[in-house]
Amino acid sequence: MPELFSRKRKDQKRSAEENKQKTARLSVISNITLVLMKLSVGFAVGSLAIISEALHSGIDLLAAVIAYISVKKAGEPPDEIHRFGHGKFEDMSGFFEALLIFAGAVLIMFEAVMRLIHGTSTLNEDLLGIGIIVMGISAVINFYVSGRLMKVAKESESIALESDAWHLRTDVYTSVGIMVGLVLIKLTGILILDQLFAFGVAVIIMHAAYELTVRSFGTLTDRRLSDEEENRIKEILSSHATDFANFHALRTRRSGADRFIDLHLVVAKDTTVKEAHDLSDHLESDILLEFPRTSITIHIEPCSGTCGDCTSLCRERTTQVK
Repeated sequence: MPELFSRKRKDQKRSAEENKQKTARLSVISNITLVLMKLSVGFAVGSLAIISEALHSGIDLLAAVIAYISVKKAGEPPDEIHRFGHGKFEDMSGFFEALLIFAGAVLIMFEAVMRLIHGTSTLNEDLLGIGIIVMGISAVINFYVSGRLMKVAKESESIALESDAWHLRTDVYTSVGIMVGLVLIKLTGILILDQLFAFGVAVIIMHAAYELTVRSFGTLTDRRLSDEEENRIKEILSSHATDFANFHALRTRRSGADRFIDLHLVVAKDTTVKEAHDLSDHLESDILLEFPRTSITIHIEPCSGTCGDCTSLCRERTTQVK
């Protein structure tokens, strides 16, 4: 039975990795298409807002490539050098993506401010309609791809894919915003709106970069799992409280989509090695049902407390032995 369970877990993990890589490739292809589309139209129209969106998509493209490489690398099994797997590659990709987003946002802000100061505009008002259509197409494509990425990211708990999904979701908002801005320019003739909307895009981009930096950096520094996840782990352990005396020294961390848990389990003094081993296997199986990609280490300790203070059923067995 344990072998069958282990084989099933491996098959599920392999299937999840293949789905992650397939979805990451979709993001790369869609971003290449949008970058080429936005750049060509942006320069034709002379709109800084559209060019800034092209730069945003270019950063998204680089982020998507990094996400694809990291997802592929993170899916590799542990080896002689990386004994705990390659999950950190996903976290590293999120951190690098955030740095790229910051850099892109700064460039957009700089160009927008320079054009506002010097009062320069190269807008071709006759081609604004094409720019509006391209922004609408971009919003629709990114909405679909980001939804697909987010769905797979939640299923596989991939921070790399989730980061990529948020990038594209941000692109949806900025594309719609720029589309509205271009419509207003066409209706009012106020060309300065182009620079203002470009600056607004940069602010949104920087906010997304900040949140991504905080999340990815936290995982890189081995921050513990969330309170919700740790409390759930404690609930699973406590549901078997009659089988052991106590547990303590619970430690958790995350590496990409993989979780790591270790704890000390206190059992009755007369518990045999086999009984302790079987109990550990049972606890691990229950945790793995809810958190599949988890490595669990349980250290067994003999109980040295007063049996009268313990609610475990092992107290009754210890009393009978006495």
